[in-house]
Amino acid sequence: MATYYSEEHEWIDVNGDTATLGITKHAAEQLGDVVFVEQQEVGDEFAKDGEIGVIESVKAASELYAPVDGEIVEVNETLADNPGALNEDPEGEAWIYKIKITDASQLEDLMDEAGYKDFIG
Repeated sequence: MATYYSEEHEWIDVNGDTATLGITKHAAEQLGDVVFVEQQEVGDEFAKDGEIGVIESVKAASELYAPVDGEIVEVNETLADNPGALNEDPEGEAWIYKIKITDASQLEDLMDEAGYKDFIG
């Protein structure tokens, strides 16, 4: 299993051709208190850099962009009832989607943890 990071402050844990997707702790801290998460549905397909959801906080609304091409295979239903979980455990239990990756070569465009830490300074 390998973890990658995007410039949009998302993480993606890859295990074979499936992956878990969420926002980074840095993103959660920048957003402040999350009050609503708009998610797509299982079976929805998306293209890299396409909008795949919206996270609303007391400060702002922030779009969620797909780091790779894929299809949603599971949605974290917990976030509908408890969007604040994104503030508590954004890189753990508060994942947003489980996806099936359709173009694994796109992972090469993402950063590893060290690269992401440099990116956020």
